[in-house]
Amino acid sequence: MSKVTVVGAGKYGSTTAQRIAEWDIVDEVVMTDIVEGLPQGLALDMNQSRPVLGYRTMVTGTNDYADTAGSDVVVITAGLPRKPGMSRMDLLGVNAGIVRDVTTEIVKYSPDAVIIVVTNPLDQMTTLAAEVSGLPRHRVLGQAGMLDSARFANFIADVTDHDILDIAAVTLGSHGETMVPVPSLCKVGDRALADVLDEATIEELVDRTRKGGAEIVAYLKTGSAYYAPSAAAASMVRAIVEDSGAEMPVCAWMEGQYGISDVYLGVIAKLGANGVELVVEVDLTDTERLGLVEAAVAVKAKVAEMAELDT
Repeated sequence: MSKVTVVGAGKYGSTTAQRIAEWDIVDEVVMTDIVEGLPQGLALDMNQSRPVLGYRTMVTGTNDYADTAGSDVVVITAGLPRKPGMSRMDLLGVNAGIVRDVTTEIVKYSPDAVIIVVTNPLDQMTTLAAEVSGLPRHRVLGQAGMLDSARFANFIADVTDHDILDIAAVTLGSHGETMVPVPSLCKVGDRALADVLDEATIEELVDRTRKGGAEIVAYLKTGSAYYAPSAAAASMVRAIVEDSGAEMPVCAWMEGQYGISDVYLGVIAKLGANGVELVVEVDLTDTERLGLVEAAVAVKAKVAEMAELDT
């Protein structure tokens, strides 16, 4: 029996659970939250949509981690969302405590799970989950690159008036200020992005992509994005439970790729039943490679800041 747990029944978590259930790729999706009644009510509502949409996956809502036992994949969405004017780093202290507690409960009941972290600040929270869980680093990964790449593709479609499905966009690096959009790997149809847009326009889109989350937060006022983020997280889950070997940008542990080691960083990886099966090194321009190295340095510095919270 295949089973996925989503920790956190807020908009991000519940939408992720809904997408996984509607794809009918697992037997059960468990949604857990500290708020009594919230995951139960949402699960009941989702289950009642099964005959309408024609899928069988059962959604279970609970406040008890014991109900998550034996999960193949666990998605951690729990945490304080950003508010206008807040950076991802502003969330560090509060969300570190949440992720530490959640991860402890996860491995207690699902010691063989693959953990996907989406809680911000993403790179640091993924590092923390890996350290607390004690799992092999390839079994703990973060969701960011899929989302950032999707935002980049959407912005490219807006200015080129091209079919969104004919656009391939890639972002690497950190989820935040040191994100590294990779124009050299971006395509509009069968044409390179640089052959379609001038350098100044590309740089404008790169900057907007880096600030993509903040743009949505500014509109919403109370809350952050969840439709595109949940689509990205659910896509990672599908690649893992189906052992598909799909290649996608994720936050993965580096072991010498691009000359970078001992840090979680956004790179393209092949996903399967074991989590990250392989970090795929792609050809980058000198500028893009330098950006990736700089992102790694920045993430390491921020992880060091997180460690100081415990001293």
